[in-house]
Amino acid sequence: MTYIVGLTGGIGSGKSTIANLFAELGVPIVDADIVAREVVAKDTPLLKKITEHFGKSILLENGELNRPALRQLIFANEAEKNWLNGLLHPAIRKAMLKQLSTQTAPYTLFVVPLLIENKLTELCHRVLVVDVSPETQLMRAAKRDKNNFEQIRQIMNSQVNRTERLKWATEIINNDKELAENLPHLKQKVLELHRFYLQQAERMHV
Repeated sequence: MTYIVGLTGGIGSGKSTIANLFAELGVPIVDADIVAREVVAKDTPLLKKITEHFGKSILLENGELNRPALRQLIFANEAEKNWLNGLLHPAIRKAMLKQLSTQTAPYTLFVVPLLIENKLTELCHRVLVVDVSPETQLMRAAKRDKNNFEQIRQIMNSQVNRTERLKWATEIINNDKELAENLPHLKQKVLELHRFYLQQAERMHV
């Protein structure tokens, strides 16, 4: 069994940046966002169910899921959001567990935006939180996704707040600064954590 380090953080915190730095060190990544896209890829049974429920307006011309259109529909409607979560969460969890169970590296980075909200911390030996201020989250997410501030605030409100998230952390990386000036520091921090996690994994396997 691989040692599992959960990586989480709110929208716009820079989880992908940190995950990529671990990947550069050869650490395998199981990413919930990638799994979530795979389970609703074109022609999958789950995408068929979603289309039957919401209609073909949530499909792109090439038959793939139109994520922004679906997001718009469910954020405005709690019942629809619950229906979708009920359909997707068990399938995503099953696929993630399968990926984790096949890892042979000393440790695996388990990247999940809603790690705490979906009670996936129980699968993790450590929890690494990428921490930024709410102001940074808002500005970064708006710049990256061209989303309006209102929608980003809704997403932020659907996630646990910063204080609650930090309570779960065994390790924290602060990522408030601009990437250009902060990258050397982040690389150093990730390298230190990488060595630490290898030590922890070794202890578990002894």
